[in-house]
Amino acid sequence: MPETKTSKELLVIDGKKTAATIRQEIKTQVLTMKKKFGVTPGLATVLVGNRTDSATYVRFKKRAALEVGFHSIDRHLDEKVTEEEVLEVIASLASDDSVHAILVQLPLPSHISEPKVLKAIPVSKDVDGFSAENIGHLVMRGVSPPLAMPCTPWGCIELLLRYQIPMSGKHAVVLGRSNIVGMPIAAMLQQHNATVTVCHSKTKNLEQHLREADIIIAAIGRTEFVKGSMVKSGAVVIDVGINSVADPSRKRGYRLVGDVDYSQVSKKASAITPVPGGVGPMTIAMLLKNTVNLAMHGSGIDSKA
Repeated sequence: MPETKTSKELLVIDGKKTAATIRQEIKTQVLTMKKKFGVTPGLATVLVGNRTDSATYVRFKKRAALEVGFHSIDRHLDEKVTEEEVLEVIASLASDDSVHAILVQLPLPSHISEPKVLKAIPVSKDVDGFSAENIGHLVMRGVSPPLAMPCTPWGCIELLLRYQIPMSGKHAVVLGRSNIVGMPIAAMLQQHNATVTVCHSKTKNLEQHLREADIIIAAIGRTEFVKGSMVKSGAVVIDVGINSVADPSRKRGYRLVGDVDYSQVSKKASAITPVPGGVGPMTIAMLLKNTVNLAMHGSGIDSKA
């Protein structure tokens, strides 16, 4: 179990430290793959345009990939690139045996179809785990597991597992039903035998659902939406949100907060993830795990080897 910080009975779930532990585990695994099988996991990122946030995310991912010993390939395309040219880049990466995982940084410029571009990524290199086939294997019981799983939801589950927080038999409320977080994590929680309620903008008696939850996954994209009055004592709260609020005292002029009002909810929860330093670092860590899994599958390496 990772080192924890406690204040009275509150457990602050440290995603930053947990992610660092996972990266070290992956680094060791990569060294073994290189030595035993001559395989270096390859991660390719495709960035279109010059959005500062997208460029920052890609830089973080590249830094993490190099840290664990991956082969890293970057394709930075101009904002005015055509859809056909983007598809050609993906086709080239798909046929490159040194590339085991392809990441297209979203959002794409409006003149490019995101569904069409994502569909062009082979399932065997779908590092985000968003392909219909991977999602199908995620939600269906009794079938083989997906080759890759959506990174942020998987990161949330990994935190719960590593902090030995029970999910089986618990009532979990997922706040938000996006394809990126809400729906995949609802499926993952069910795999761990939680009873899951998915709440969204049309849900009636939303606060009542939240007050009945043993575990809350907040992924609604609304600044500090979940207040202390919405949470029962002893609940476990995983805050996926990341929002900026003005703060003149900070050098950047703003600070980051989640979808949960930390100051209020932390007084009632038994465990909570902070923002920043909670779920965020786990997303990149799970991206790295997906890359390793795809490299092993693509190279015919048994996961038990």
